[in-house]
Amino acid sequence: MKKLFTPYEKGFLKLKNHLVIAPMTRSRAIGNLPNALMANYYAQRTGAGLIITEGTSPSPEGLGYPRIPGIFCDKQVEEWKKVTDAVHQKGSKIFLQLMHTGRIAHVSNIPGGIQPVGPSNIKAAGEIFTDSHGMQQHSVPVVLSLEGITRVITDFVKASQNAVLAGFDGVELHGANGYLLEQFLNPNVNDRTDQYGGNLIKRCRLIVEITQAIAAAIGPEKIGVRLSPFSQLCDQGSYNTNEVNQTYIYLASKLDKSRIAYIHLSTNPEIPEKTYKAIRSVFNNTIILCNGLTRQTAEQTLQEGLADLVAFGRGFLANPDFVARMGRNVPFNDLDCCPSYSLQQQCSTNYSLSTLK
Repeated sequence: MKKLFTPYEKGFLKLKNHLVIAPMTRSRAIGNLPNALMANYYAQRTGAGLIITEGTSPSPEGLGYPRIPGIFCDKQVEEWKKVTDAVHQKGSKIFLQLMHTGRIAHVSNIPGGIQPVGPSNIKAAGEIFTDSHGMQQHSVPVVLSLEGITRVITDFVKASQNAVLAGFDGVELHGANGYLLEQFLNPNVNDRTDQYGGNLIKRCRLIVEITQAIAAAIGPEKIGVRLSPFSQLCDQGSYNTNEVNQTYIYLASKLDKSRIAYIHLSTNPEIPEKTYKAIRSVFNNTIILCNGLTRQTAEQTLQEGLADLVAFGRGFLANPDFVARMGRNVPFNDLDCCPSYSLQQQCSTNYSLSTLK
């Protein structure tokens, strides 16, 4: 029996099917506020059992890109309610992705002259778009002090509480794609010598502490974490394969102990099969797999138990009725991507998971 279109239930997650909309940055939030256009966008895509929103900053400091939404003030909470109401009316669940961009930022995109921050003062190579000055080199990040890290944790907790007030079913911590949380994981970007840098246990500490603090505030069943093992997006660079593998196995085991709802794996061709299997073996709740899936490989992934849910991004972008088209086995619209301005490597080259089989 095919799983894709059947209901899914595990722990807190009770979904109408096994299909998830992956988070995709849209840069439509004028003044960093959600709006009617965004509410309509998500409402059109409620064929999916679970929707994960575009990256949303937990604080002004995390607004590294232009026109990304926030969840740190009352007005943002009120505007997000329009989105969650629209989605819930169609019987789907929706998690808010919390994304602090860290060093992937430019000061022109952050209000009030606030400086970008990072685990270290290592500037990211490449450019980022600004509305005021066009393409610019990334700003040099200010090193987060221990007090600054405490503030970041507090900001994530408050943002999660705001998300619940706005009607979200939960939050997803963006620990992937080279943003702040993954910056702490990668020794090429994190050269700290304190309790948040050095060995893999210390580099994992920020994600673990944020997760535990949010769990205490809103419950672990309302938390997901997105991870991208072996990713080099946003100028992270590669490091020892065995250390990468051990980092994510350790992190998955800690997240399992926190009893969070899910881990969302953003796949790439560099991830060896043993990493997927190891994460699967140490994490007992839901695993979502995203990137490069087709109708056939998505169903195969579910049947083989590599993941519990499967996520699609750009397919939903070009096809609001993506689930219906998939169910009827009819052609999809072609994706019109990418414009001259794209958010870093968000529109990366497709690849297949067939190499895992």
